[in-house]
Amino acid sequence: MSTHTSLPVAPARDTRAYARRLALRHPRELTAVLALYALAAGCGLVGPRLLGDLVEDTRDGGGDGGGAIARTALLICVFVIVQALLTHAATYASARLGEKVLAELRERFVGDVLALPLATVERAGAGDLVTRTIRDVEVLAGCVRRAVPATMTALVTIAVTFGALFVVGPLLAFPCLIAVPVLWAASRWFFGRSREAFLRQSASYARITEGLTETVEGARTVEALRLAPRRAERTDRDIAGSYAAERHTIGLLTVFLPIVDTAYVLPVAATLVLGGLFALHGMVSLAAVTAATLYVQQLLGPVDTVLYCLGDLQAGAASLARLRGVHRAPASGAPASGAPAPGADASGADASGADASAVAAARHRGLALRGVRYAYREDRDVLRGIDLEIEPGERLAVVGPSGAGKSTLGRLLAGIHAPRTGSVTVGGVPLAELSPDRLRGQVALVTQETYVFAGTLRENLLIAAPGRVPGPGPGRVPEPGPGRVPEPGPGRGPGRGPGPGVADAELERALDAVGAREWALELGLDARVGAGGAALAPDRVQQLSLARLVLADPHTLVLDEATSLLDPRAARRLERSLAALLEGRTVIAIAHRLHTAHDADRVAVMENGRITELGPHDELVARGGAYAALWESWHGRT
Repeated sequence: MSTHTSLPVAPARDTRAYARRLALRHPRELTAVLALYALAAGCGLVGPRLLGDLVEDTRDGGGDGGGAIARTALLICVFVIVQALLTHAATYASARLGEKVLAELRERFVGDVLALPLATVERAGAGDLVTRTIRDVEVLAGCVRRAVPATMTALVTIAVTFGALFVVGPLLAFPCLIAVPVLWAASRWFFGRSREAFLRQSASYARITEGLTETVEGARTVEALRLAPRRAERTDRDIAGSYAAERHTIGLLTVFLPIVDTAYVLPVAATLVLGGLFALHGMVSLAAVTAATLYVQQLLGPVDTVLYCLGDLQAGAASLARLRGVHRAPASGAPASGAPAPGADASGADASGADASAVAAARHRGLALRGVRYAYREDRDVLRGIDLEIEPGERLAVVGPSGAGKSTLGRLLAGIHAPRTGSVTVGGVPLAELSPDRLRGQVALVTQETYVFAGTLRENLLIAAPGRVPGPGPGRVPEPGPGRVPEPGPGRGPGRGPGPGVADAELERALDAVGAREWALELGLDARVGAGGAALAPDRVQQLSLARLVLADPHTLVLDEATSLLDPRAARRLERSLAALLEGRTVIAIAHRLHTAHDADRVAVMENGRITELGPHDELVARGGAYAALWESWHGRT
């Protein structure tokens, strides 16, 4: 059974308010679109009025027969052409506005996704986030490009046509109201159920994506353990759930649309019957009845368009609610809903002064855990009462059997998870008070899970220096301009990242520090790697990840099996090479290879979520406890 917690979905009110704000950011464009649609609709009203006058003249025996018909036909053709041109201009302007709004929404969504804490992403699972990123964005894009312009055109046409009905004859507008009670009741029934139905439909797609992703990523495990039938059953259940959700949504539409189809035919019949009675009693002219009947007939097209687009609009609204929900996703360890985060003002912005002081304190002091407990599931703590102080510049090795809680401890020290109880502080400042950008600049976590992004090798390295640009060329350092004092070079002190321009020489130094300079220069810094480029072996990917760490230059590093993909000798050489670069920095190394512990200032032994031993290597070996047993076992002695 899946233990993932889905990302939140924004409430309907918040979704509507957000959509309204997006549209109103461009008042001039929106006004121009509405004006063009209104003019196009107005041109469409001329034809029925001219036909009504022609009927009236014919009945009275006036006019010049064929000449009047020709003039009327010519005028109708002119206004039809003008209407077509205005509609084209309105559609183009609407498309431009829609693409602009859609681009803003996509940029905001990408920003929200990238700002999600890793713990939140892990709890949600890949399926939910991937479905929101791909399918929900596609559904919303289709809605903005097709359903919204079509609905806008139809609504403006309906409004202008109703206005024309009142101008032609107020009495003739009342027969249209016969459909209002039916439409109101049907709409209330449909909209009261459709939002949840479309949300369930989107959630069912997320479950399918999640299941298929797990099956593909774990294909070797599935094959080795013969899990294919069980995975197929899981997929069948997910598809059956999606089918049921789709069927429920379609069922709502099959009830709603026939009712509304019948409702919007009624006004035509009512206008003809009542209009005829009014004309017989001299209350309205025959021209007015003719024009009103044609106007009501003209309403059928726009009303049909609105009905046709309702499903797309509801699906788009559900997708927008899911995308907007990513923005509302709680941060790891975030305060309760409605309360501003520490270091933030009431509007949610970072309180830069408080954050800066927190960074200043964090930069020069150590880490401390007091009474820390953490659980991935309720009432099942994996860390149980951890108390630990790590001095600035200290190298601490964390060892212990698998499942002891070592990686979880590393994640808490890196600020990825927040403790269930207790506190994790840096320089006396809770990690929660540091904004994500500030935190990542102070504490970095490197694990055995590495990734190569599609792009050049240089770009993959510069990921560690966001906002910086490549330097002036191989081995060349920018010269200071006249009157400028050269700033200290990047990477020359704890917690200092690369400068505004990262020269190739600096990239080469980082590669050399992790033993990757030779193969990297042979490949070329401008060689494409990742998808569509050169494939890197796992050990080279890990070296690339460690080179990024050298460039990022945080003052505290958490290394979680960071050299596990290297052979023992290469790992040993790499750690010795890094030792000089890591001088003066706080390093927490989580490893199974105990030579790391041998070189550390202190060793923390974890068992069952607790630190059972803490001290220097030699002291722990002399005690003859758990660490001594691990050391003897690692050397092949029992």
